[in-house]
Amino acid sequence: MSGPRVRIAPSPTGFMHVGTARTALFNWLFSHQSGGVFILRIEDTDAERNRDEWREGIIAGLHWLGLDFDEGPFLQSDLLPDHVVAAEALFANGYLYPCDCTREEIDERTKGNAKPGYDGHCRDRHVARTDQTALRFRVPDEGTTVVHDVIRGDITFAHDSYEDFIVVRSNGVVLYPLANAVDDRTMKITHIIRGEDLLPTTPKQVMMWEALNHCPEVESVDHPKYAHLPMLVNEQRKKLSKRKDPVAVESYRDQGYLPEAFVNYLALLGWSPRGEEEIVPRSTLIEQFRLEDVSHSPAFFDVKKLTHMNGEYIRALSLEQFIEAATPWVAPWSSEWTPSDRDVPWTREQFDPSLFSHVAHLVQERVATLGEIPAMVSFFFLDDVPFDDVTFEKAIAQDGTAKNVLTLALDAFATVEWSADALHHSTLQLGESLGLALRKSQAPIRCAITGTSVGPPLFESMELLGREVVLERLRGALARAGA
Repeated sequence: MSGPRVRIAPSPTGFMHVGTARTALFNWLFSHQSGGVFILRIEDTDAERNRDEWREGIIAGLHWLGLDFDEGPFLQSDLLPDHVVAAEALFANGYLYPCDCTREEIDERTKGNAKPGYDGHCRDRHVARTDQTALRFRVPDEGTTVVHDVIRGDITFAHDSYEDFIVVRSNGVVLYPLANAVDDRTMKITHIIRGEDLLPTTPKQVMMWEALNHCPEVESVDHPKYAHLPMLVNEQRKKLSKRKDPVAVESYRDQGYLPEAFVNYLALLGWSPRGEEEIVPRSTLIEQFRLEDVSHSPAFFDVKKLTHMNGEYIRALSLEQFIEAATPWVAPWSSEWTPSDRDVPWTREQFDPSLFSHVAHLVQERVATLGEIPAMVSFFFLDDVPFDDVTFEKAIAQDGTAKNVLTLALDAFATVEWSADALHHSTLQLGESLGLALRKSQAPIRCAITGTSVGPPLFESMELLGREVVLERLRGALARAGA
C-alpha cells in the first residue's frame, strides 16, 4: 500500500477507552480515504500497570469495531534498543545533559519562584554521568516551537514556558516523549492523529525530532503532520472520567450495541458528514471524511443519543440479521462469542429457537440494545412467570379491579378464537363491562402472563404462548393475589 502512514499507540493499562476508539476510527478513516496504512503500536513500557488482558482487549475492540490494522500489533518494549540509540545520539551531540538533582532538592530550591518546575541547575555544571543521574533535554533558551496542526492551524509554544525535561531516568528508562518520537520515525509515520490531551507534549517531541535530525549518527526524517482531535466531554462538559463515566468500549459491546452503530456515532464526535442525515454507512464515512473538517471544539459523548442511534440500526436489520445478532444474548451455547458476565435465565432445554424466530420481530421494534432482549422474552421460555414484585403489587395486588379482570379473562379466554385480534377484542369487551379502558384492562393480564408491565405486544405474545399456558398463568396470578 502507498500513501499516508498513521498509527494509534494505546497503553494496555485498562479497558479500551471510547476516546481511544474515536482516535482509532479517525486514523482508520483517514488511511482508507487516502489509500494509506493504519498501524497498531502497543505502548507497553509501563510494566507495573500493563496487563496482557488489556492488550488483548484493545485488539479485540478494534476487531469488533471493524477497524482492522494493516501493520502490527507492534510492542513498544520490542523497540527499546532504538530508544537507547536515539538517547545516546542526543547525549553525544549535546542535546541531553546529566542531572543528579532529587525532586526534594528541586522543590526546595525553586520554592517561591515565579516559574515552577526545574530551574536548569545542572545545565552547565558538567555533572558526570552515572547510574544515579537522569538525562535532561536542553530546551533552547529563546525562541519558539511551532506545531503545524491540520485541525487547529499553527500553534506556537514559547521555549521559556518549558523546563529542561527528563528524557532518560537514572534507571535507564527512556520516557514517553522520546520513545514515542523514535517509534514514529522508525515506522515512517506521516500523520499523527491523536487526542488534544497530548498537545502539551507535542513541542517536546518536535524539538527532539529536530535535534535527532541534526545528529550525524541518525537518519534525518521529515516531520510528520499533526492533528489533535477535540476532547470528549460528559454531560457536565467535563473531560470523560474513567471512574465516573461509562467509557469502556467492551462494556458497550457486552450491552449489545452494534459495532456499525457505535462506529457511526463515534464518527460524529468532532466531525459531521455532509447533509442532514447522521445515520450513514461506513462507505460514506470513508468517502466524506477529511481531517480539515474536524472541529476543535469539545465533543459531547451522549450515551442517550448513542442508544437511540443503536435502536435505529437494530430496526434496520433484516429479521434474519436480527436473529443472528441476538444469538449471543439468547442462546450463548450456539455462539462463538458471548457477552462477558452475562448468562440467560433459561436452560438450553427450555429455549425454543423456533419460538424465538416467531417472537423476534415483536422484540426488534422495541429494544435499543441487544442486551435488553432476554428480559423482554424470558416469559416465553421460563416455566414460572418471572414476576417483578413491585409491578405485581401495583398492577394486581393493590388494584381493586385487577382480580375481576383476571377472573373474567379466565372465562373469556377459555373459549375465544385463539388469535391476536380475537384476544384484543375480548379484552376490550371485558374491560368495557367493568368500565375500564383497554389500557387498564390489559395491564393486570400482561403482568399475570409476562411478569412485567412492558414488553412485546401482549396479544401477539398470548397467541404464541398458547391457550393452556395463558390460562395457567392467569390462575397462578389469581392464586398469588389470594383470590
